[in-house]
Amino acid sequence: MSESLINLPAILEVEAMEMNLFRGNSPNTNAQRVFGGQVIGQAMAAACRTVEGRLPNSLHSCFIRPGNPKAPIIYEVERLRDGKSYSTRRVSAIQHGTAVCSIVVSFHADEDGALDHQDKMPCVPFPDTLMAVQTPEQPTFCETTDFVRQNYAIELCLVESGRYIGEKTEDGRVHVWIKAATRLRDDPVQHMCALAYASDYPLLDAVTARYDRPLFDKRMMIASLDHAMWFHRPFRADDWLLYAKESPSAQGGRGLVRGLIFEPGGTLVASVAQEGSVREQR
Repeated sequence: MSESLINLPAILEVEAMEMNLFRGNSPNTNAQRVFGGQVIGQAMAAACRTVEGRLPNSLHSCFIRPGNPKAPIIYEVERLRDGKSYSTRRVSAIQHGTAVCSIVVSFHADEDGALDHQDKMPCVPFPDTLMAVQTPEQPTFCETTDFVRQNYAIELCLVESGRYIGEKTEDGRVHVWIKAATRLRDDPVQHMCALAYASDYPLLDAVTARYDRPLFDKRMMIASLDHAMWFHRPFRADDWLLYAKESPSAQGGRGLVRGLIFEPGGTLVASVAQEGSVREQR
């Protein structure tokens, strides 16, 4: 995309108010609630401002209530531990005096390890091949669709483009290429925060992929409950990355999704897990 309606680097630049206290703003969109990935990315950016010489290795977040995009979010960072190898920060995302999300971020000092292995990247077409084929027009089902249409902070290139019109996949595996729509600076922290932001994009689509439900179906009520992410190897979030997703379980109005994120050359850079509320509209 030639233009980005959302300036992702600006969104991730949280404002320091005082020690351990930061403020983040939402972009001007028609969304009815704050995008969960924005809260994760801003919270991680705030936590990174309190740690020197170490990069995040994981984050674990719990969404408590929807955020209001018309009001700023205050991020309060608690310094839980600074050890020889790891540092831990807990971040509370607060609006109007009430927590909307709680996130724990772990940081790891760089070190060599004797063990080094990873899963193989799925064999799927690359973005240039997929973009040469016309993608079905995306139907307007709900606010989430409008958000994705307007949120050009992240570029998406679906592998299973039939998901737009409700084609199901028997094994529930879904693949999408993602990247930041604007070039990011050469700062690993910014790239990690950007990927954390992007990791919450239609992740729960893998839950409904086994059924004849479109990518955004107005018959469904879908919301993230929690979100965990692990960073494995260096990457650039402004280059194409393959997001391979699957849902091993859905029951009782909840669905679980696991995701692996690869560079085009096959390097596994991050893993994601999320449980969401997945219900039919009554």
